[in-house]
Order: sequence, then C-alpha cells, then structure tokens
Amino acid sequence: MKRERIQEIAELLDKRGKLTLEQLEEHFPRVSQMTLRRDLFQLEEEGKIIRVRGGAMSVREVQKTSGEPYAKKTAIHTDEKIVIAQKAADLIDEGASLFLDGGTTALYLAKEMPDRYCSVFTNGLAVATELAKKRNVVVSLLGGQLIKENLATASSFSSLYFTDTNFEIAIISASAFTPENGFSCSSQMESELLRVICKKAKFLYMMLDSSKIGKIKSYTFARAEDINVLITDDNFPDDLKEQFKAMDIVVI
Repeated sequence: MKRERIQEIAELLDKRGKLTLEQLEEHFPRVSQMTLRRDLFQLEEEGKIIRVRGGAMSVREVQKTSGEPYAKKTAIHTDEKIVIAQKAADLIDEGASLFLDGGTTALYLAKEMPDRYCSVFTNGLAVATELAKKRNVVVSLLGGQLIKENLATASSFSSLYFTDTNFEIAIISASAFTPENGFSCSSQMESELLRVICKKAKFLYMMLDSSKIGKIKSYTFARAEDINVLITDDNFPDDLKEQFKAMDIVVI
C-alpha cells in the first residue's frame, strides 16, 4: 500500500510538475502530513523529485528547462540549499537591485524569493526562468557563451555590460572553498564574470553549503576578505565560522 501511494505521488508530480503539501493532503485525505513528508523524503532519495519549501517538484520538470546534469546537481544536498536559500531570501528588500549567479543554490533562492518589486541581473538560464514566474520581479539575463554544466552564460564583454549598469547586492555561490584558495569554480570564463560582479557590487553575499568546504576548483574568483556576508547551513564548521567573523564578516 505504501509503495503504491509513493508511486502515485511520483506520477502526480510528473504530471503536474509541482505540488504543495496541502495539495497532497487533499489528494490523500486519510494520510497524515508527516507520512506524506516521509514519502517525499523517500522519493527524493530515489532521485525522482526535488523537495522545495512546502512541497516538491518533479525532477523531470527541472530537466525540461535545465537538462539532466543541472537537474542532478539540483537534487544534491537539497536540505542545505533550501536552508541557505530561505536565509538569503529574507535579506532581499523590496526595491532592491541585485545580481544572482546561475548555480543550483541560486535556483532555490529564485524559488524562495517573495513576489515583490526588485530588479535582478543573472547569468543563469534556469534562475531567470524561475524568476519569470514572479509578476513583480524585473529580470535581466546576461548574454554570452553557454556553460552547459550549470546552464549559465558568461562573456569577455561582461565588464562592458556592467559599465553603466548598477546593482547594490551580489548574491553568488561557489563550487568550492578553502581558506588558502578562496572561492572557486570550474569555468575560467565564469570566474572572470564573477570577479567583475564582486568588484561592482557594494555588498557581496556568498552562499556556501558545508559540502563545498575543503574542495578546490580550477579558478578562484574571490577570497574570504572580499565578502560581506556568508550564508551557510547548520553543518558549517564552527571554527571556520569564527575565522570569517574575525574578519568582520556576518555569518548567517
């Protein structure tokens, strides 16, 4: 019976794309919310869904706009990314002008952002697609070469694009971090774009889940001392938090 219910949930999500817990409760009136949550946990472990705040969405739905490699990354360390995205969303005021990168954590942030007026620059195709669902968010998508691994764009002309374009806050994420090598990513072209973004922004917020610590990618785009705020999850090492705080960096 349980397996049949779980399979039915998976089929419903594939059909509708996304469901809230309330919608699942309506569909399964004799099943408790806690049981439905456990069903979603199991489906996520099987790689069939991605949990989001208040419900879940089908991996196939993500693949429609983002492709399989990006969808797989979206489904890794989901709990940490959701926590970080919720924290970051609370820092965005109405009327803000900001930059979001194209990473999977930024995609969760795009889902969590309230639908109120703000202006967002992004180089992420999936991020822009998610933000386009919000009526009051003005989205500017950067052009350039497509980086297929994370469905982001980057160009050697990025610095020219931002010459007469302004945003106060940059909320970006890194693929890896060590105190010695700083924040790094796999693409040279994207690292060049992110360096421009870091210099342009008045305030730099870094989203970093604990799984990225101790890893090194090919190109460093920022150092710890470059950021103003570190947004992370509950598993982030306390000693490393203290190192950031010692540099007057706010850790959330």
